[in-house]
Amino acid sequence: MLACAVSSEVTAPVNFREGRSLRHTRRAIVLAGLVASILVAACFGRPASPQQPVKFSLDWKFEGPAAPFTVALDKGYFKAEGLDVTIDTSPGSLEPINRVASGAYDIGFGDINSLIKFRDANTNTPIKAVFMLYNRPAFSIVARKSRGITKPKDLEGKKLGAPAADGAYAQWKIFVQANNMDASKVTIENIGFPVREPMLQTGQVDAITGFSFSSFINLKSMGVPAGDLVVMLMADYGVNLYGNAVFVNPKFAADKPEAVRGFLRALVKGIRDTVKDPDAAVDTVLKRNDVASKPVELERLRMAIHDNILTPEVNADGYGAVRMDRLAQSIDQIALTYDFKNGKPKGPEVFDASFLPPAAERKVN
Repeated sequence: MLACAVSSEVTAPVNFREGRSLRHTRRAIVLAGLVASILVAACFGRPASPQQPVKFSLDWKFEGPAAPFTVALDKGYFKAEGLDVTIDTSPGSLEPINRVASGAYDIGFGDINSLIKFRDANTNTPIKAVFMLYNRPAFSIVARKSRGITKPKDLEGKKLGAPAADGAYAQWKIFVQANNMDASKVTIENIGFPVREPMLQTGQVDAITGFSFSSFINLKSMGVPAGDLVVMLMADYGVNLYGNAVFVNPKFAADKPEAVRGFLRALVKGIRDTVKDPDAAVDTVLKRNDVASKPVELERLRMAIHDNILTPEVNADGYGAVRMDRLAQSIDQIALTYDFKNGKPKGPEVFDASFLPPAAERKVN
């Protein structure tokens, strides 16, 4: 067994012998320091090499649904995998795709359907998803009953506020087709994310696109009566797609495959802890968002867990996986409103399951 003390032969000052050059002396000092570092690392059970830096982009702000990632960071799950993870926010679910594609970020979190379209338009950047978190997407239309809207057809003749970069708005054409709507009768107003909910609150628009757990909770916290809000979750109205996934820069995946696998192992632990104790998990988000309210973010997180993360499919298959037949059907649905320039992709071209932890390690219970 290695003794937890560094030998004096390693740490003692180097003797200057007559004729020894300064270069040799410096080399001896460096060698002595290196040996000492290795001995100390061995004593404390830590790797001598530095951790792998990983730049990760969220799809939005530090809000409740980001908890699986912040829990994994704060509980040291990433660090235990040899990863030094930095988590940054972004202005929407499309931006992480651009960040990861450019190489500015190694791993991102965003809408897989937008990723599919991005890959088609940018064939030189074959980004792949590696982990599905929102098994059921949060895409929704949020409207007010007092504006005469309770179902999709009621949007005809109304004004819809939709940020151009919104992941939910990206599915608008599919939603329209699935519900036999006349899109020409709906006025689309391109609005910014910061004014989206306020404009619905004040009646400047009749409905908005957004993630259910974001827009609905935001409007409630702004004083809009919950009974006046209608949340049309697109998944309940014919939009049969997957939602947000973790995706990786292709060069990073090729050069650092074990880093990707370690990231996903840590994430699974973060998800489990979040599902088990949302109240504690949301605290890891609040410490990064000074203006957030715990009751609001906790409700948002619980909504995401119930509607998007912990679905019947996930209960059966475990966290992170996709069913390739369902993914193929979702690509077929995208093709109904999007003209693929390079042909419809196959599921494995979009989602790489090889980085996932074994199924036994991804079980919900």
